[in-house]
Amino acid sequence: MLGTSLAVSAQDQSGSSSNVGGTSDLEDDGTTVVSSSQAGLTPPYAWTILPPLGLHEPATIDTSYVNYAQRFVPSAVSTAYATTGNYGASGQNLIYFERQPMSDFFFTDAVRAWTPTLETTKFYNTYMPMTLLSYNTAGGKENEQSRLHGIFSGNINSRAQVGAMLDYLYSKGCYDFQAVKDLSWGFSGSYMGDRYEMQAFLNHWNMLQKENGGITNDLYITDPAQLQGGQTSIQPKAIPTNLTGAFSRVVGTQLYVNNTYKVGFWKEEEVDDTTTVKTYVPVSKFIWTLEYRDGRHTFRDNVRDDNKFWENTYLSLDGSDDHNSYWSLTNTVGVSLLEEFNKFAKFGLSAFVTHQMRSYTQAADTIDRVTPLPEGLTPYPVGKVPHSAKENLAWVGGQLTKQQGSLLTYEITGRFGLIGPVVGDLNINGHVTTKFRLLGDTVNITGYGHFRNEEAPYLMKHYVSNHFIWDNDFGKTRSLRLGGYLNIPHTRSYVNVGVENLQNAIYFNSKSLPVQYGGSVQIVNASFHQDFKFGPLYWANRITYQTSSNDAVIPLPKLAVYSNLSLNFKVARVLDVQFGVDCDYYTKYKSINYQPATMTFFNQSEIECGNYPFMNAFVNMKLSKVRFYVLFSHINQGMTGENYFSMPHYPLNPRRFQFGLSVDFPD
Repeated sequence: MLGTSLAVSAQDQSGSSSNVGGTSDLEDDGTTVVSSSQAGLTPPYAWTILPPLGLHEPATIDTSYVNYAQRFVPSAVSTAYATTGNYGASGQNLIYFERQPMSDFFFTDAVRAWTPTLETTKFYNTYMPMTLLSYNTAGGKENEQSRLHGIFSGNINSRAQVGAMLDYLYSKGCYDFQAVKDLSWGFSGSYMGDRYEMQAFLNHWNMLQKENGGITNDLYITDPAQLQGGQTSIQPKAIPTNLTGAFSRVVGTQLYVNNTYKVGFWKEEEVDDTTTVKTYVPVSKFIWTLEYRDGRHTFRDNVRDDNKFWENTYLSLDGSDDHNSYWSLTNTVGVSLLEEFNKFAKFGLSAFVTHQMRSYTQAADTIDRVTPLPEGLTPYPVGKVPHSAKENLAWVGGQLTKQQGSLLTYEITGRFGLIGPVVGDLNINGHVTTKFRLLGDTVNITGYGHFRNEEAPYLMKHYVSNHFIWDNDFGKTRSLRLGGYLNIPHTRSYVNVGVENLQNAIYFNSKSLPVQYGGSVQIVNASFHQDFKFGPLYWANRITYQTSSNDAVIPLPKLAVYSNLSLNFKVARVLDVQFGVDCDYYTKYKSINYQPATMTFFNQSEIECGNYPFMNAFVNMKLSKVRFYVLFSHINQGMTGENYFSMPHYPLNPRRFQFGLSVDFPD
């Protein structure tokens, strides 16, 4: 629950307190009436938004120095992460239960780890303005990596808050033609009143990355002596790559505005003989949420020799200049009956209607199918694909919640498609949590599940570019996931076990084309987290076992392990220090690979990746409001083998020193 108050305050199902702001009045009999807004101060807190009705999810304020350095290596996104190598570049999570569904504009999925999203945008409520500013750097002139990140939040008063975010990531990469320049910025604001609430943000991102298509021969990493007449070493920048003049750019914007008006009554409670606390008790809410998204993707490659990298060329032999754009406008209107406004209201119940418009524009299909094509061009594999398209969609849904109470909480949200391609779509998500005491601590047990029967995104069905064209008639994809997790803080233990059945899965085959598998695939996942503490010695372990019943459709490494061994201590009672070493490891599997022209990950059955530990030595420190670190990444290079490929032909970064600091400016 957000914002525990010293005062008596009503909290609605969004988790936000009604104890901010307000006025006091002097009654005729001399009794002072104070609204619950004034009766106490709320400690600083943060939250994120849960769609579709703007519920609050408690979040942390990032000031911890523990494992701070580990955020700045490409593989740090997940225990098992497939990456093209450079920090800030394309990648995919190999832990299946941590993946997000494919988005309407799939190009952004490859850089999801580096872009702001609805799920990661935080709102803050603090007494004083807060600025978190960090800078991190590695490498030299040829392989520089740097990132500047800033967050600001300030309260106008106890009810209203504004914020801003800036994230600039620039990395030349350790290998040739893989430079990355990512810029994200955003503004946010919220107002938490007794009757009216608003939370809104505007995020924008511009992600530019060179695409080298991987190195031309893996022996440059595994056995360079074979290619260099006995010379056993080679500079990473000297390794030739498949592409030399290609780059991708993804630009996007997200505007989100959630408005809530609460209807209820004022309730007065006597504190003492002269003071009465007046609390607004909401009974129902009316919600309107507006969300606008847009995206633009560009793939450009003007080097004619690069055409040999692709099997087909359709539009131009002089190079590629592919452009795709997308926008959507979504309006959701809902009404909620709130839980616990009286002793009989034990849960919250909501109903909502969502309308969305989507628009897509891509390369024009202008090929003359009568006149013979110039030599070198490939005939179109399908009929004419539309240059642009618009979709009009609507859903109706409901939500059942119980967010208050110490014994049982739950949330179930479902929606059903009514208009457009989503007619008949069904999406149900839910979880239920119970708590009990064990060994003097609170144990949490949560069960979760989802059922989805959903239409494929438009661009999975219709797509035109210089090297890839498809026109598919995919059926709806169905998935059922059930699982649960157990969290025991006292023993620092966490267990998560789940199973999913997936029907009509859409994936990219060995030719980098989307196809649909008509059967079922079962995925079993079991994750175990266990931390140990022996005085100043900490040992953190994350183990995930997963298996797919059909590796040709959903290829996964069966075992992924992260282990972190460190000494945590203070120097002179003012300097916090974490000194240690960590390791990422996952078992071999028939690895996915990356297609730069579409920024997608496709299946292949020839090359295995994995079975390589990636180790870092680090010192994380904090002095007052300043965090700083020194990281020696990939310290085991050359000690545990040389087959350090994340994907076929995409090696991980070689060893390097990295530095960084973060300053918390409480203004």
